[in-house]
Amino acid sequence: MPVRFDEYDPDEHQIDLGEGTNANRILTFLLENPEYGFTPKEIHEATGVARGSVSPTLLRLEDHGLVRHKGDQWAAASDERIAAYRGMHVSLEAIADRQSDDWYANNPDWDEDVEDLRDRDE
Repeated sequence: MPVRFDEYDPDEHQIDLGEGTNANRILTFLLENPEYGFTPKEIHEATGVARGSVSPTLLRLEDHGLVRHKGDQWAAASDERIAAYRGMHVSLEAIADRQSDDWYANNPDWDEDVEDLRDRDE
C-alpha cells in the first residue's frame, strides 16, 4: 500500500506478529527453544522462512526488543515483552486446542440453509 513519503516514519510502525508471518514463525521458533542461539541458516531450516527474509526479519524483531544476538547466534530476548508475548502465545495455543472441536469451524457451510432475516417483511 502506498504511503505519503513525507509523512512516513519507519520507526512508528509496529511489527506484524500475526499468525503465519515470518516474524511470528521466527519468534515462535526462538521462544520454543529459549536456551539456544541459532544462526540465520538454522532458523531458515527450522521455520521454512525464505533464507533472504530471515536476517531482515531478525533485525526488525531486534529493533522491537524481541530478539537478541551474539555474533551470528540469535535467541529470543528475555525481558517483559517476551514474557507477555510468550503468555499470549501459550494462551492462544490453549484456546485453539480447546476450540479445535468447534462444530462451526468444522462445518464451514453451516449457514447455507439459514434463513436470511433481512429479507423478511416487518
